[in-house]
Amino acid sequence: MIIPYKDDSPRVLIPYVTYALVGMNVVIFLFQNISTPAFTNSLAIIPQKVSENFTYYVMTLFTSMFLHGGLMHLGGNMLYLWIFADNIESVLGHVKFIIFYLASGLAAGILQTVIDPGSTIPVIGASGAIAGVLGAYMITFPRARVHTLVFLFVFITTIRIPAIYVLGFWFLFQLTNGLITIGIDTTGGIAWFAHIGGFIAGIGFITAIKMIRIERD
Repeated sequence: MIIPYKDDSPRVLIPYVTYALVGMNVVIFLFQNISTPAFTNSLAIIPQKVSENFTYYVMTLFTSMFLHGGLMHLGGNMLYLWIFADNIESVLGHVKFIIFYLASGLAAGILQTVIDPGSTIPVIGASGAIAGVLGAYMITFPRARVHTLVFLFVFITTIRIPAIYVLGFWFLFQLTNGLITIGIDTTGGIAWFAHIGGFIAGIGFITAIKMIRIERD
């Protein structure tokens, strides 16, 4: 098991949007914990409802990105956002980055809904949008060294691994688990295809942005 905790790629601007996203997720999570489950359910993606009335429930594709199912869920997502998002924000700039982030999350929610349109299980979390950041980071900084904690039974060590391997392995893990769960009736857990959709969208968006810049130059 490996857990990244920082990277060696320098930022070129102060990532105000990344800081704001982390703050918003934390504040909303605290509000969730003093609210009733109805609050979370009203803002979560429920694939069946989105499939039946996309126009009415389209906003849940956005609001669900700021909800989390527990402290571990929040902590894991914010760790990845903190490590990788600042560099993508540096590449895109503040305004383009927030558009990129929300678009990745939107793509993630849509794919999860398409894969399991009859599900009544609420889908929440920033994972899909953050997966877009990971995809963009892997394409933009493939050789950047990512500092990781490695757990080998009772031993813990740290190593630096190129981002392409850390994030490539992460995506392969999501894809493998996602394919395994297709057609299986589950009662909850991880929205694998939200992660897959966000990651692929992130790669597509960052690639398109680079191509547009090259054409303009």
